Amino acid sequence: MIAEAGLAALWLAAAMALLQTFAGFGGLGDRLAQLTASLRGFAVAQGLLSLTAFAMLLWLFARTDLSVGLVALNSHIDKPMLYKIAGAWGNHEGSMLLWVTVLSLTGGLIALLERKLDARSFAATLGAQGVIALGFYAFLLFSSNPFARLSPPAPTGQGLNPLLQDPGLAFHPPTLYIGYVGLSVAFSFAVGAMLTGKAGPAFARAMRPWVLISWIFLTLGITAGSYWAYYELGWGGWWFWDPVENASLMPWLAATALLHSVSVLAARDALRAWTIMLALTAFAMSMIGTFLVRSGILTSVHAFAVDPERGTFILVLLALYIGGALVLFGTRIGSVRQGAPFHLFSREGGLVANNILLSAILAIVLIGTLYPLIAEGLFGEQLSVGPPYFDKTTVPVALVLMLFLAAGPLLRWRRDGSGSLPRKLVLPAGASVVALILLLVLAPGTGILPLLGLVFAAGLAVASIVPLWGRKLLRTPLPIWGMVLAHLGVAVAVVGMASESGFTQERLAAVRYGEELEVGGWKVQLLGLDPVAGPNWTAIEARVLAKKGDGRWILHPQSRSYSSPVMQTNEAALLSRWNGQLYATLGAQDEQGRWQLRLWWKPFVSLIWLGGVLIALGGALALIGRVWRGFRARFPKTQQEGFA
Repeated sequence: MIAEAGLAALWLAAAMALLQTFAGFGGLGDRLAQLTASLRGFAVAQGLLSLTAFAMLLWLFARTDLSVGLVALNSHIDKPMLYKIAGAWGNHEGSMLLWVTVLSLTGGLIALLERKLDARSFAATLGAQGVIALGFYAFLLFSSNPFARLSPPAPTGQGLNPLLQDPGLAFHPPTLYIGYVGLSVAFSFAVGAMLTGKAGPAFARAMRPWVLISWIFLTLGITAGSYWAYYELGWGGWWFWDPVENASLMPWLAATALLHSVSVLAARDALRAWTIMLALTAFAMSMIGTFLVRSGILTSVHAFAVDPERGTFILVLLALYIGGALVLFGTRIGSVRQGAPFHLFSREGGLVANNILLSAILAIVLIGTLYPLIAEGLFGEQLSVGPPYFDKTTVPVALVLMLFLAAGPLLRWRRDGSGSLPRKLVLPAGASVVALILLLVLAPGTGILPLLGLVFAAGLAVASIVPLWGRKLLRTPLPIWGMVLAHLGVAVAVVGMASESGFTQERLAAVRYGEELEVGGWKVQLLGLDPVAGPNWTAIEARVLAKKGDGRWILHPQSRSYSSPVMQTNEAALLSRWNGQLYATLGAQDEQGRWQLRLWWKPFVSLIWLGGVLIALGGALALIGRVWRGFRARFPKTQQEGFA
């Protein structure tokens, strides 16, 4: 009965979403205004019901109930409990249920917590959130039912893709989904603002925490996904411009632009239309990303064609939300009063330039991702767009973006006629010059793009901390600390990317026991091989001795075999030092009895993910600072002491 109870909860949640939609949009007029009082209740009930449905699905996976088709296809009786549970969202139906669960819970939180918006804007925002949820409920109930029974039940289950049986991938999708769905809130706020014509600072202050939360989780999700690809897939890279990777990057780029724009609107009442457009674009990118990944369209356009029911649903939802929002923007944006003016040479001007460059990168990635699909769908021509296209087109724009990222926070609001910018840029420019000289002397053969990346990153790192100059650090607001840390994180990540790109050394060889290889100043020796077994796999594990100076370390790369489903994977072994990582994978045995050993020395590669964590931490500090400021404004000091 668990599956039936989950399905019933899903139907009831859909009913609550319908009522929420009527009550939300009814609140804009007079005839249904009485329903607005129930709006908060509908939103909270929808969130609880969808959470109940998802909890039922988790229970079915935890018990390995093989009478449910989704469990039988994506789980196995011998699988570890962590991956049994992760299997609930490691498939199409379950991931879409997780999507709508996060969406409806977010709507419930808006209903409970939102106090900044006026009544009509609040009602319109929750009404839009209800419409979005309705589409996903319909998709689940009529096309992708996660609770469908299987008759007769399967004996053991097919298991989960072994590549997904990793702690990083167990937590990666939920993290990304919180980011995706947070952008739906921004979309709903934007729709509410357009319907009511109130796109001022109050609208921006209400939307900003949700954008920040979304951006933080997207940053963490992309960072975690990149590190998982690096250590789990065994190819030694951290980003391949794969369409699945791009599907998460595109919403992040749009959310980054939106985050800066909404901050300007909240603080200076400028960029109203631009903020609304970015809110629509950010959610459009999250929709496109979600459906690109989950529809099967990425692996083959023909696979999409053989599933017309889901494909039609996907196209209808895309047309309704993205197309409908753009039509609304075109027809109602004229009613949104223009915001406060600002001079081009100002912090607002710098933020606009940043946003334009971010949008340019977004457009490049979007075109490169969709073009092969369009070419195959329309002309039957199979082609691929790979790293050479993305590297040559996005890196130059990103380098220019770093210049504005360094200079923008040093400008004054409204108009900067002080002439102080050159003086503030002396230290960052000096850092870049020093970095250039050191690289030309110590690494004369460095490629042009890695060289520019390192030089610009040095300047950006120094420019990031200049806003703290002359401040009392303990009294500096947390949002300022957040900005400093996030910009510093970008510089740190770029140092890691440029170093990995410019200085990585690779060695691939077939070796016998005792043979020694050299890579990046390391001497590496294959000592032997041992059989090992895990909860649902067996493996051949190598003992690899790595030597440098007086140091000795043993690495254990594995070649694993899974039985359900049948698959072989390579588990890399990593040796982390302060200045880089030694990366080793074990390949197959050849006819002469030698074993393939693949080695990389990757200087400062860890800085890529450290930078990502710093960026997210900067966002978290900004969020805490904003929430605390709102708390202090809402409650008098005497009441705050009562909370302590």
